[in-house]
Amino acid sequence: MTSNRYDRIRRVLARRQPDLTVILEGVNKPHNFSAILRSCDAVGVGRAYAVTPQKGMEISESVSAGAGRWIQTRLCETIQEAADRVRKRGFRVVAAHFDDRAIDFREVDYLQPTAILLGQEKDGVTAEAAELADCFVEIPMLGMGSSLNVSVAAALILFEAQRQRLSAGRYSRVHLSESESRRLAFEWGYPKVADYCRRHGVPYPPLRRDGQIDKP
Repeated sequence: MTSNRYDRIRRVLARRQPDLTVILEGVNKPHNFSAILRSCDAVGVGRAYAVTPQKGMEISESVSAGAGRWIQTRLCETIQEAADRVRKRGFRVVAAHFDDRAIDFREVDYLQPTAILLGQEKDGVTAEAAELADCFVEIPMLGMGSSLNVSVAAALILFEAQRQRLSAGRYSRVHLSESESRRLAFEWGYPKVADYCRRHGVPYPPLRRDGQIDKP
């Protein structure tokens, strides 16, 4: 890893927003799943939760542009599990869902710890997921279509969250702990070494200030 690449990794990690995430309920098309991860990376979301579809899940590298490497995706068996996991971290759940109580997605305060819940491309979030949400949001549609593609909807909501957080100066402050930042920097810069260490139960070698590791 060159020093320039290490510096870039550290700059990206310094802007990560650990109190913003997404929950994907049954988003089973690789193209959409990958596009959402790409948007997550672009706005500083470092972790996503996915309720695994019955057919499994794939990430399309051509769409994600490698974003799958930078996003920690936590797989959950049920939407209840996903909701429980984010609530334990102090998040509220904001669901993109057609409902009489839904508000414009731009009216939500995304400065609060927020998990954005998105459902399947065809049917949206399930009734069970809707019951777990703290509020519903919608994207105003003024044409003949009634909804947007799920990855487009995710991008709009995420970039509204980014806009609010940029205005509040959230990206100018570091939110990850130093230990977490160094761990991720090592995993991003030395993925093969990190995989070896995990498989053999050994600690990561320390990174020098220039991003290099000392050879044994």
